[in-house]
Amino acid sequence: MLKAFASYRGLLALPGARTVFVVGLLARLPFTAASMALALHVVIDLDRGYGAAGLADLMLTVGGAVGAPLLGRSLDRFGVRPVVLVTGAVDAVFWIGAPYLSYPWLLAASVVAGFMGLPVFTAIRRAIATNIPSEHQRQAFALDAILVEVVFMVGPAVAVGAITAVNDATATMTGIGVLYLGAGLLLTRLAPAPAAGGAAAGPKDPEATEPGGRSLWLRPGFLLVLGVSLAANLVLAGSEISITAVLRGVGDTEWAGVCVAIWCAASMFGGFWHGATSRPWRLPRLMLLMGLTIAPVGIAGHAGWIWLAVAMLPSGFMCAPTLASASEEITRAVPPSVVGQAAGLQGSAMTIGGAIGAPLAGAVIDHSAPAWGFAVTGLVGASLAAATIAYQYFARPKPAEPSTDQADTPATV
Repeated sequence: MLKAFASYRGLLALPGARTVFVVGLLARLPFTAASMALALHVVIDLDRGYGAAGLADLMLTVGGAVGAPLLGRSLDRFGVRPVVLVTGAVDAVFWIGAPYLSYPWLLAASVVAGFMGLPVFTAIRRAIATNIPSEHQRQAFALDAILVEVVFMVGPAVAVGAITAVNDATATMTGIGVLYLGAGLLLTRLAPAPAAGGAAAGPKDPEATEPGGRSLWLRPGFLLVLGVSLAANLVLAGSEISITAVLRGVGDTEWAGVCVAIWCAASMFGGFWHGATSRPWRLPRLMLLMGLTIAPVGIAGHAGWIWLAVAMLPSGFMCAPTLASASEEITRAVPPSVVGQAAGLQGSAMTIGGAIGAPLAGAVIDHSAPAWGFAVTGLVGASLAAATIAYQYFARPKPAEPSTDQADTPATV
């Protein structure tokens, strides 16, 4: 155990490392509260249904999925400070002004706000890739995944509590706007020093493209990592709605929050293990196990919330390691000059996965049974992981056979 903590102590002893994680923790708080606050504003303040609330969140999500790679590229080209200051200001204007917009204008503004949204996750991953030495990056991404679990446990709960206490979302949305502006200022602390080099703004890396013009990081291996990232969020989003559906079927709906909290705790423990172990599992294996272990848990859920929570522990253990490993693979697969754009593409893939997972699980549940929500999303995720494993196996270079033809033997100099 002491050896496990020692690996993280070495990481946190690095110059600037603590700043990256403190900034990452605080800057993500408004992001995690935003979706819930917008939905409750539509339902409570605008007196519309949950379908209308879901559409507003969808507009915000679509804008974010399209804008993330472009903002990541802007981080690479212009540096951290101008991008986070501009996008932080845009977010502040949107969230402070959103309570006073009619519903159609709110939908339009949500797309713009998502597109120009503060690139918190991209900036943090980029900072880890450029500021943390490669020998500590596994621990860094694991610790970052643990902190993500923490903020997603805190942010939505605080937003719901604040809004339901006064039955109005205006004050909470204004607070989120102020927090976004503060988050933008905090993220300027992640700008590398002028002598740091790395992925700071500068000329394009000459190794970023092949002679034929095709980007090196748009190879099948990189695209498969994006696919696994998509699969991970698809499984997570599908599992969240499946938890509620299964527990509602057995009359334990009020325990859904407890099951999610236990699931998150298992994920945090798995993330700690991933960063501390000397023999970490590879990304496809983690994703495969995550999908296969979540697929059957709906069966246990029919026995009550306790059995559902216990059955979800193995898949929870895989969550943070899978997300951390995906971020690590993404940043290692690209030249330093395009790491921001690569992280933005990963963010888009994860956003798309989340947008697919919940409706997919919901449709399956509506046409079959709650347990099938877990099964289908879990098996989809496992299938994408299996495809990645198969590609890696067949694409592995075969050892050259010694030639017996003397004429084919290259001459030595």
